[in-house]
Amino acid sequence: KKAHAYAWEIAADYSHPVVRSASFVLTPVWNKIYRGVLVHHLDKVKEAAPGHEVVYVPCHRSHMDYLLLSYLLFERGIVPPHIAAGINLNLPVVGTLLRKGGAFFMRRSFRGNPLYSAVFTEYVAQLVSGGYSLEYFIEGGRSRTGRLLQPKGGMIAMTVRGYLRQPTRPVLFQPVYIGYEKLMEGNSYLDELSGKPKEKESIWSLLWGIPKVLRSNYGQVVVNFGEPIRLGEVLAEHAPDWDGKPLAEDEKPAWLADTVEVLAQNIQVNINGAADVNPINLLALAILSTPKHAMGEADLLTQIALSKTLLAEMPYSDRFTVTPHTPEEIVAHGEEIGVLQRIPHPLGDVLSVDDDTAVLLSYFRNNVVHLFTASSWIACCFQHNRRMSRRTLVRLGRTVYPFLQAELFLPWSEDEFAARVDRIAEVFVREGLLQLVNDDEGGILQRNQGQSDEVFRLRAIGHTLQQAFERYYIAISVLVKNGPGTLGAAELES
Repeated sequence: KKAHAYAWEIAADYSHPVVRSASFVLTPVWNKIYRGVLVHHLDKVKEAAPGHEVVYVPCHRSHMDYLLLSYLLFERGIVPPHIAAGINLNLPVVGTLLRKGGAFFMRRSFRGNPLYSAVFTEYVAQLVSGGYSLEYFIEGGRSRTGRLLQPKGGMIAMTVRGYLRQPTRPVLFQPVYIGYEKLMEGNSYLDELSGKPKEKESIWSLLWGIPKVLRSNYGQVVVNFGEPIRLGEVLAEHAPDWDGKPLAEDEKPAWLADTVEVLAQNIQVNINGAADVNPINLLALAILSTPKHAMGEADLLTQIALSKTLLAEMPYSDRFTVTPHTPEEIVAHGEEIGVLQRIPHPLGDVLSVDDDTAVLLSYFRNNVVHLFTASSWIACCFQHNRRMSRRTLVRLGRTVYPFLQAELFLPWSEDEFAARVDRIAEVFVREGLLQLVNDDEGGILQRNQGQSDEVFRLRAIGHTLQQAFERYYIAISVLVKNGPGTLGAAELES
């Protein structure tokens, strides 16, 4: 009886008429609150998906994520997936509608309840063996900082074990990047980041919030489909002794944990590889690099142009996208959706953001900070050094790269990162931010003296990752000072 009750609590109740009706309702809503939804690389998904069990694994930034993705797939003739949703969304009426749209509900923790765990695992295994497409968020919850969170492997492990029990249809993990210009949850994230507890979802707060949402302009949304990951290829590499025959449901081979870990990391890397750089991301990168979050209009335009040049010269991947708008159009758009404030001045207008907006903008800066890793590293090296050899720049870059790779889910090997640093240094020289003063030791690079425009632009690029480098430095210097094996985690923190 208990297991039966758990099954009813968990299971979706997909209804095509309800999904069709929801698409009619949502179309005018999206048109009212968004200035369009752009989709890239869906054609590649349609090529790769036939014959596969498809698992959509998007980044999780907003409650809009699952509605948007299901709506887009349905509108383009693809059956919406079954979506793993938190039990907190199983509200009266809303929960029923979500179930009809393909949502199934999971508790935050399975700990201490083996029966619930068994029922849930079996439900996922039935979906996988039945060929139903799935969708879940491996970050576990919405990111409050704008960066990808460290992945949780629970759902991936269930999917892999479901496949190993009945290896009939090959499994394809499809990473999805969803980029917003303005978040519906922006103010609640602001509260949570300043220490207030997360508010519990309720039907009344949802209903009260609808009129405000419908009156707002949330800019444009971009949905990018990343490079898919085939489970068969990962198993061939990490489970070479598996012969392709079904495993018993209670069997846990030694290679399973490693396979799940590799899948989780690769999914996050491929989500970041499909990032979209929108106007708000570029404004945030530029304007947050100044102490008072204000910039002269000419400086802001130049900085945005420099960011676009760096992205164009050294593309991050073949799936990432950048806004086609000019710096002038980007600034105008920032003013239009209420992000920037213009302060008239006879020597040239100043554009600024208030303190609350600056905190929210840090979210959008963090969405794309990984795209500027090599550029920021070079710029940081010249914050307090006027000169440095290219060889030293690359050597130190190799040293710090493993930390950055783990934090930002970067796709390159150390050699590939070193090559990027070398090539971006050439772009900096061409753009006049650095000079190549001689060719000994692979060349000595130097920046201008004093407070020139070039030094200002260089400092702005370095600012995006400066705090990360400072964190690494503080932690490592304390460890080196105290020697190995002397500090526990708590002592290191204090």
